[in-house]
Amino acid sequence: MTTIRRSQEIDHDRRRFLGAAAATIVSANLSMISSAGAQSGEATATATHTASHTSFASLKQIAAGLLNVGYAEAGPFDGPVVILLHGWPYDIYSFVDVAPPLASRGYRVIVPYLRGYGNTSFLSSETMRNGQQSVIAVDMIALMDALKIQKAIVAGFDWGTRTANIMAALWPERCKALVSVSGYLIGSPAANEVPLPPKAELAWWYQFYFATDRGRAGYDKYRHDFAKLIWQLASPKWNFDDATFDRSAVAFDNPDHVDIVIHNYRWRIGLAKGEPQYDDLEKRLAGGPVISVPTITMEGDANGAPHPGDASYRSKFTGKYEYRLIRGGIGHNLAQEAPMAFAQAVMDVDAP
Repeated sequence: MTTIRRSQEIDHDRRRFLGAAAATIVSANLSMISSAGAQSGEATATATHTASHTSFASLKQIAAGLLNVGYAEAGPFDGPVVILLHGWPYDIYSFVDVAPPLASRGYRVIVPYLRGYGNTSFLSSETMRNGQQSVIAVDMIALMDALKIQKAIVAGFDWGTRTANIMAALWPERCKALVSVSGYLIGSPAANEVPLPPKAELAWWYQFYFATDRGRAGYDKYRHDFAKLIWQLASPKWNFDDATFDRSAVAFDNPDHVDIVIHNYRWRIGLAKGEPQYDDLEKRLAGGPVISVPTITMEGDANGAPHPGDASYRSKFTGKYEYRLIRGGIGHNLAQEAPMAFAQAVMDVDAP
């Protein structure tokens, strides 16, 4: 895709930001990998962290593809690029303590709001508010084009994992390496037609709720309460405070948020159609393409959200690979709950 135009950028004091980042690096515990589990190919780590940042130093906007994308940026402009991708119902603040240590190590860190979140908006009111999986990856490739980034490390969780997986599978020439929480999440409506055992189906209760008009109306009316409940269920041992949640909850006030979320979950189970221009991409994704770029997959030891076991997706990664289990009561929002472990994985996957 080509860049439509560059919009004005809002810059803050980067030197102050990097100074704080350096202090964080010095004080943070970066000890990550134990030898336990080496024979099984599993590395383990215990997360130790106290949140220390409440904002990003630089927030920007740029027209890219179908969107005007809002994103945070940190680190030197000419550094190797890392793109950090959030999930639902989360936002860029999942990475507020991941970006500083990466920036202090010389990485240029880009943290975009996905379509339907924060200050990312559609350039046209006529564009379908489409949440199917391939579209979000296309958005990120368009963002790279707009920022003139040829290649980046991509890292994410939840929707961000799926998006990063798709980028690495379909555009490996644009992805230097991958950090993927919960492994391999590429799917298809056809695959999702297969029923799961009752206990597994129960974990997807919100997907079935969203399939109804009542569910759509309920999510719209109670979107903050709904998101907080998901945070609690998905990360049962994460004692986040109201201020932490409120910083992210603002992102769900985006006027397109409900449309994108509802379409995403209805599309997954075949209740909503995608757009025909993405059919070829979806056909490729339905085949479960392998990922060849260097990859570290991660999982928290207390992830309360539905997620696959690591053995189920190991064969999907054909390049240099490592799996890390992060201990210490770490839930679904691994990047925010264990930011130093997440940042370390980004640096390690980039190592020769």
